[in-house]
Amino acid sequence: MNFDYSEKVKELRDRLESFMEEVVYPSESVYARQLREGGRWSVPQVMEEMKAKAKKEGLWNLFLPDSEWGGGLTNLEYAPLCEIMGRSFIAPEVFNCAAPDTGNMEVLERYGTEEQKEQWLKPLLAGEIRSCFSMTEPEVASSDATNMEATITPDGDEYVVHGRKWWSSGAGDPRCKVAIVMGKSNPDAPRHARHSMILVPLDTPGVHIERMLPVFGYDDAPHGHAEIRFDQVRVPKSNIIWGEGKGFAIAQGRLGPGRIHHCMRLIGAAERALELMASRVKERVAFGKPLADQGVIREWIADSRIEIEQARLLTLKAAYMMDTVGNKVAKKEIAMIKVVAPNMALRVIDRAIQAHGGGGVSEDFPLAFMWAQARTLRLADGPDEVHRRAIAKLELSGGNKADHPVIRS
Repeated sequence: MNFDYSEKVKELRDRLESFMEEVVYPSESVYARQLREGGRWSVPQVMEEMKAKAKKEGLWNLFLPDSEWGGGLTNLEYAPLCEIMGRSFIAPEVFNCAAPDTGNMEVLERYGTEEQKEQWLKPLLAGEIRSCFSMTEPEVASSDATNMEATITPDGDEYVVHGRKWWSSGAGDPRCKVAIVMGKSNPDAPRHARHSMILVPLDTPGVHIERMLPVFGYDDAPHGHAEIRFDQVRVPKSNIIWGEGKGFAIAQGRLGPGRIHHCMRLIGAAERALELMASRVKERVAFGKPLADQGVIREWIADSRIEIEQARLLTLKAAYMMDTVGNKVAKKEIAMIKVVAPNMALRVIDRAIQAHGGGGVSEDFPLAFMWAQARTLRLADGPDEVHRRAIAKLELSGGNKADHPVIRS
């Protein structure tokens, strides 16, 4: 495996870093101020201004590989770019590379009909609307998706969607126009053919956004994480994605890239936390010398660098395998990095918080919010325990050794 950046990636990386320095980082405080002044569930004007600049610079839809619609980057090429975006909580949206839109766009590009692409994919790719993904349910253990109780029932020329979902991230945004909903469409089919995915416009009668769910006290406005009640919601049969019973197949196609994108962004967040820690400890004096000269602080910095590099290498290996042998063969590497990256980021960010003292838990620095976001990713897209179970199962079965590339010096 060769993880050297191609000339194309080097050029994009330089441009992206410059854009972050010149546009994104200076706009973080402006974004926060406009959000306070305009109302928590409004869209700060500075976001639309940044998106227009990013689109003009060609730094747009970089996440979508091998497609006439996207940037044409492989997963391995996208990894260092996604990492840079992960350094700022507002950056992924600036470049139209934010979840859950990225996963939803990939679903529509890969499995959608031409009509669905025209109605929903095109405006999503243009950054004109946003979307949410409704899979998790409050009443069941959603780490086993076969527990899902929401139903998608055929009735003449329509499907009737009924049930309750929560953690539908993005539904609080006033630009969010459509949800991809997963539900049970045939309870008598084989276990993994009982569920389907369907497009539900949020203005359809019977769709009720009941509340936004805070994360460790953060409301993540204007994005938000919604609890949504679908009360006998009727949509045309043409809104089904791919076909009845394809829900699990679509989910596997969607969640593989989504999981690794989260890991890429977490590495970027950890890098920024380490930079903030290094800067802080050089400025602060305690017990007669800078914090940077304290042995324990140096251990924190060293351990953080080691752990970030380890996580990055495993992420790049997973991305390489996704590109070369496919998501199915790479499933162990995807599961491994989904466990490693959030835990690594939490450790690094926690050390940075500790080094900042009281400032670390305040809103004067981004660290507390970064920690809260990273902690959710030990649950989102599958909890650690489910991924560890999958890894162990593959190891006990032989681990597909013949399919795994070997790193050679």
